[in-house]
Amino acid sequence: MTAVIVENKDGVAVVTLNQPETYNALSFRMADEFANAMVELASSDAAQAVIVTGAGKAFCAGGDLKWVSEHEGGNKAAFHQLAGRFHQGALEIKRMNKPVIAAINGVAAGAGFTLALGCDFRVMAESAYMLQAYTSAGLCIDGGGTFSLPRLVGAARALEIAAFDEKIFPEKALEWGLVNKVVPDKMVMEAALTMADALRARSINSFARAKRLINESFSSSLESQLEKEREAIAECGAHPDGTEGIKAFLEKRKPVFNRE
Repeated sequence: MTAVIVENKDGVAVVTLNQPETYNALSFRMADEFANAMVELASSDAAQAVIVTGAGKAFCAGGDLKWVSEHEGGNKAAFHQLAGRFHQGALEIKRMNKPVIAAINGVAAGAGFTLALGCDFRVMAESAYMLQAYTSAGLCIDGGGTFSLPRLVGAARALEIAAFDEKIFPEKALEWGLVNKVVPDKMVMEAALTMADALRARSINSFARAKRLINESFSSSLESQLEKEREAIAECGAHPDGTEGIKAFLEKRKPVFNRE
């Protein structure tokens, strides 16, 4: 049985972590298949948006510590190997020129927590919860969590989450800005697909530029960021989406962006 399933639903790629018997704990096999899937989807013209979710009751319950403990090279070698593949997938999400939505159908802990935070948008089930989990096991946050978390909630809140590691239920996750939307359990995938379709109806090229600029803004000076914005808006203006958008504005109608 494959550890990661990829399905195309009318231009939206649904990526399902598929080891429900372990609550989708991240083994090396799953990390490897997930990274490969993200690499393929990043360059796929068939998918204009991506949804990441989990099979069964969990989104992802964290790293597969049984796999780690049984690694012949010991814990250090195991985490070095596992994090390498997991981080490749995380990088592909950040670099991808299309929106990535986490459909958090159940617990998102440890690697599941940082994977969800690394996505562009998050839809959370009412019965789900998030848990940092790493520090309670004497481990350090990985998967880009120390990058994403303070950018979403601020440094002080991020340190609180790292230090005390308490469960974060939907209401608090929404209040803190960790998720975009909370919905009834049975509507998680429907809500994620609705969001994906709404994004696909807009300019994917424009979104890609905004995503890249926002991600780069934290390491750029104002002067550097302004120059990147100038180049980006000029290129967007010359793109078919920009041409259509300007024309639609002048004609006082909604733009229709070509997805072919």
